[in-house]
Amino acid sequence: MSTSNSTPDAQMDLRGTPCPINFVRTKLKLEQMASGSLLEVWLDPGEPIEQVPDSLAMEGYQIESIDDRKEFFAIKVRC
Repeated sequence: MSTSNSTPDAQMDLRGTPCPINFVRTKLKLEQMASGSLLEVWLDPGEPIEQVPDSLAMEGYQIESIDDRKEFFAIKVRC
């Protein structure tokens, strides 16, 4: 699997969405996507960025990048 393809297949803006709802929505989206697809998720600082990537990794998803964009974080998750 190549990690050079960093253009996401889908994107979700979950800014303003509290934990654990942001994790649940991300997981449901990933379950709908084809294996190997890349999802970009926008998360708030604080609890969301601290909790969601770890929870996804524990579920077996690969976190490809976490990008600090000042007001929010963009994570890329591989199905």
